[in-house]
Amino acid sequence: MRLSRRTLLTAATATASLTSAPPASATARRRRTGFENLAASRYEQLRGQRVGIVTNPTGITRNVHHIVDVMHTDPRVNLTAVFGPEHGFRGTAQAGGSEGRYDDPATGLPVYDTYLKSGQALADIFTTSAVDTIVFDIQDVGARFYTYIWTLYDCMEAAQLAGKRFVVLDRPNPVTGRAAQGPVLHKEFATFVGRQPISQAHGMTVAELARLFNGEFLTAPVPLDTVLMTGWKRDEFYDVWDLPWVPPSPNMPTPDTALVYSGTCLFEGTNLSEGRGTTRPFELLGAEGIDGRWAAAANELHLPGVHFREAYFAPTFSKFQGRTIGGVQLHVHDKAAYDPVRTGIALLVTARQTWSGFAWRSDNWIDKLTGSTRVRTMIDAGASTGEVVAGWQEELTAFRRIRKNYLLYR
Repeated sequence: MRLSRRTLLTAATATASLTSAPPASATARRRRTGFENLAASRYEQLRGQRVGIVTNPTGITRNVHHIVDVMHTDPRVNLTAVFGPEHGFRGTAQAGGSEGRYDDPATGLPVYDTYLKSGQALADIFTTSAVDTIVFDIQDVGARFYTYIWTLYDCMEAAQLAGKRFVVLDRPNPVTGRAAQGPVLHKEFATFVGRQPISQAHGMTVAELARLFNGEFLTAPVPLDTVLMTGWKRDEFYDVWDLPWVPPSPNMPTPDTALVYSGTCLFEGTNLSEGRGTTRPFELLGAEGIDGRWAAAANELHLPGVHFREAYFAPTFSKFQGRTIGGVQLHVHDKAAYDPVRTGIALLVTARQTWSGFAWRSDNWIDKLTGSTRVRTMIDAGASTGEVVAGWQEELTAFRRIRKNYLLYR
């Protein structure tokens, strides 16, 4: 018998039990990702379909095998294409980059580049791939400006245009799904860091977001299936799940990064470093000329769940590359009490108060991140943290009412 690479890989996969390792405890048995439930169903939702998958390095099993490698070697799945988002399918590109079109060396599958493609241009890619069903499996971090949820939106829209079916495999929101927080995007500020009017910290899973997009925002709904998790509770942080953390992007190294990101990413819209080029991006913030007064002012606010340490660091790339700068490091000591968006606003307010060099980016990128001009103009006018936060409460309440209709877990 002639042995193909696929035959050999299938045998190896069976031996290694790639789809899921035997759970170590009853708690582990209780919790399953969407992919684990899909595999347990013998891929019932994909039967008889030519399948393409939108994924990146986070699309892994509990024992850290990539689901593309697993599905490629499983004869029950006809996986024929992969679609890579920002940073690429295998994750080789930095922020604002992708891997382009290539054939994956590990599987031989064609990999199509979706980054910055939407509408008919993306629909044409799906048509060219000749798939019937598009599967989405990427770990999100819970913030409106994290681009993978808009890759989800763009792919759903394009799948509808191309007449394709869409399946979302769910994963935990690592910072819980307790509540939506922060300002809601105004449509005139729509970009790839926010396509539609959702709150800055959305408190949803990708399957819930897919249902929201389909029900509220797409011009015409796509045929949508969601493969839900088993055992996820809305108040759970990522660390209770016994799942390995794979950085969804190069500057999201740990779940701790995700915890602060929906607030401190706002510093991308300023002339301060947001910690890129350090081992603690979005936890370290600073600039030349900042001293201990910033940390002191932030600590005087007694924000729930967090302390601020005077810090000095030298980014290896991005803003202030190779220069020692001063600033703060966030230390979250009570995750349940911590409010990332309020904390991010408080740090903007106190940075402006304590450092005369504070400035917004000249392109007003802060407006794209917050979803309107309001945060920038209120801080410039001398508003307090509480006043800025109060400014978005009415629109946040309205979004929470809509959001409630699409939640899938308790």
